[in-house]
Amino acid sequence: MKRLPIAARWLPHAVRTVLGFCVVFLFILHSTHVLNLPLVAKLEGLFYDARVRATMPDSISQQIVIIDIDEKSLKQEGRWPWSRERLGELVSKLADHYKVAVVGMDVVFAEPENQSGIKMMERLSRRSAPQDKEIKTLLARLQPLLDGDQAFARELKGRDVVMGYYFKRDNNLEADNLSGKLPAPACDLAQALAQGMKLQPATGYGANLPLLQDAAAGGGHFLPNLDDDGIIRTLPLLMEYQGKCYESLSLAILRRIVDAPQLTVERGGDHWSSLSLKVGELQIPVTADASAWIPYRGFQGSFRYISAADVLEERADPAQLEGVVALLGTTAAGLLDARATPVGNPYAGVEVHANMLAGMLEGSVKKSPTAIPGMESWMLLLVGLVVAVLLGRASPMQAMWMALGTSALLTLANLVLWLSASVVLPLASPLLLIGVLFVLNMSYGFVAEERTKRLYKERFGQYVSPEVIEEMIANPQMLESMEGTSRNMTVLFSDIRNFTTISEGMEPKDLMCMMNEYLTPMTRLIIDKNKFQGTIDKYIGDAIMAFWGAPLFDAQHAQHAVLAALEMQRLAAELSTQFKAKNWPEIRIGVGLNTGMMAVGNMGSSFRRAYTVLGDPVNLAARLEGLTKEYGVGILVSESTKDGTVDIVYRELDRVRVKGKGLAVSIYEPVGISAEVSAQQLGNIRQFQQALAHYRAQQWDEAVAILQSLPQTDEVLVRLYMRRIAEMRAHPPGKEWDGVTSFATK
Repeated sequence: MKRLPIAARWLPHAVRTVLGFCVVFLFILHSTHVLNLPLVAKLEGLFYDARVRATMPDSISQQIVIIDIDEKSLKQEGRWPWSRERLGELVSKLADHYKVAVVGMDVVFAEPENQSGIKMMERLSRRSAPQDKEIKTLLARLQPLLDGDQAFARELKGRDVVMGYYFKRDNNLEADNLSGKLPAPACDLAQALAQGMKLQPATGYGANLPLLQDAAAGGGHFLPNLDDDGIIRTLPLLMEYQGKCYESLSLAILRRIVDAPQLTVERGGDHWSSLSLKVGELQIPVTADASAWIPYRGFQGSFRYISAADVLEERADPAQLEGVVALLGTTAAGLLDARATPVGNPYAGVEVHANMLAGMLEGSVKKSPTAIPGMESWMLLLVGLVVAVLLGRASPMQAMWMALGTSALLTLANLVLWLSASVVLPLASPLLLIGVLFVLNMSYGFVAEERTKRLYKERFGQYVSPEVIEEMIANPQMLESMEGTSRNMTVLFSDIRNFTTISEGMEPKDLMCMMNEYLTPMTRLIIDKNKFQGTIDKYIGDAIMAFWGAPLFDAQHAQHAVLAALEMQRLAAELSTQFKAKNWPEIRIGVGLNTGMMAVGNMGSSFRRAYTVLGDPVNLAARLEGLTKEYGVGILVSESTKDGTVDIVYRELDRVRVKGKGLAVSIYEPVGISAEVSAQQLGNIRQFQQALAHYRAQQWDEAVAILQSLPQTDEVLVRLYMRRIAEMRAHPPGKEWDGVTSFATK
């Protein structure tokens, strides 16, 4: 079977593949930050959040406690801010009475306390006479005792208290936006840069009073990284300001816990993370800008909350505080530092730092694959190219399973690395890439299929059934070239007997209606995909020309054609009964079939072309249709057609040489399907075969005797042979006669 040209078969796949490569290239540009695809970033965040919620331990940490400035505390101590003296008492209670390991302040004390007592004493000092030295001396002694900041600083001194402050990243900040004093730098910026780290720069800050910061053991910023959707997923553990390196609040507390005065940046952490922060014996994996994934333990409440009021009044359980880290934060209405996180929105900001600190202590901080430069791009390139090529050549069902299977494998591999190696690999970008490639291929396939359907319907809609057109589209490799080819096929001609006489006795309008009611069911029968799978070639007046074996290949074309011819005879009888009820003439049809090599394809002129068949086998089929009247049968088939069928009973009628043909052919009448032919019919067939054998042996008397015993239904056939025998007796054919009947007319 001749196949479609290579270009016609491969061009659609090539177009799909090229379009797929373009999509892959766009995703790679996004992964390298050359192009921003907001949907990818949004989905990546959602997938990350889903993994966090699905795998978080959801347990209460025993290492960190949050000292909560809650509604209960405000009711007891009054509105915020409390006096610095009272805050000093809170620190001393935590350090001395409850013996916590470290106190972390998620609060900034950027301005001096408003101390009305000191201001009044200053006014008294100014108003007293110069000679009132005793009053001035007394006031000088009392003033330090009334200074809340001094009192707070005295309580901070010598205790493991880490103050919090914030950085600003607004490029439009002016110098007067700076307040307070920064703590000492956490590490050598030059050493960090030498290891390939590029810290996020700060443009301003809001820090604690110098008095307080100098008294504290350290300080750390609590500025988180906000993703585009406003969710906090990472924290910058180090930031750069004016050429110096500053640590986060959680990292500063960690250094106090493990007693690590030095903080260094190291390369080559493991196979996945190339950068890490060395804090004592701990190594914390970080990204190139010193950010770390926050290992959320669970929803808000994953850390014990103890009211600050209970600490001040010593009502808290000492067993819950001894040796732990105490973070001072607030959940009171109007004071809550609400944040949006993967595990809650709003979520207390102090718990963000608690989660970061707990993760660093437990070694559960996730890693980004910084040890493999451009890993996301390589992954997108590999997955994208493979999927783009395979989807471009797959059927819709294959493409769907391929996309689902690849997505499932990627998701499974991602989760395995997340759980076993604590690695955060991109998931949304490859999954979305697969989804886009799948939709692209399906859309392209839909458009191409619709175009193909339209093309096939234009070319074949009048020849074959819609189901066959669908099969041609689904299996284009089975379709013959439209330019024409030669193949073994079966062709059929049918004609209404005495149509000229019928048409002369009818009004044109009635004749047209009758022909429409005749041709429509006959056509539907021939092109029925589930039964006969034929192709209508043309209508020639009342005649129908059809063929089997094209445009779709059909190995049983002869079988289907003969079965269709038998069914056409049955249908013609039904239609004749219906026509009689409408006062239309009864009809009978003759059908001729032949099988052989013939040309099929688009043929015609530059003005009009048609999908048709040509060749000697076609002409013989037309001649056989004409001979049906001669033999008084409904169907005549050639020997080649008979040999291409099974389970069909035939009666050989003659061996003929039609006009225009030099070779003789045997002709047969298909009687019916083997299982449906009666014993009487089989007996009649055997009788005629005996008569035919006597006839060919020129045993005229024996042949006549058998012919006269045949049933009335064979009247035309019997008369034909009786007439021939009479002629043979009058003019003996001679011993060289081969039993072939030659016809000089069509």
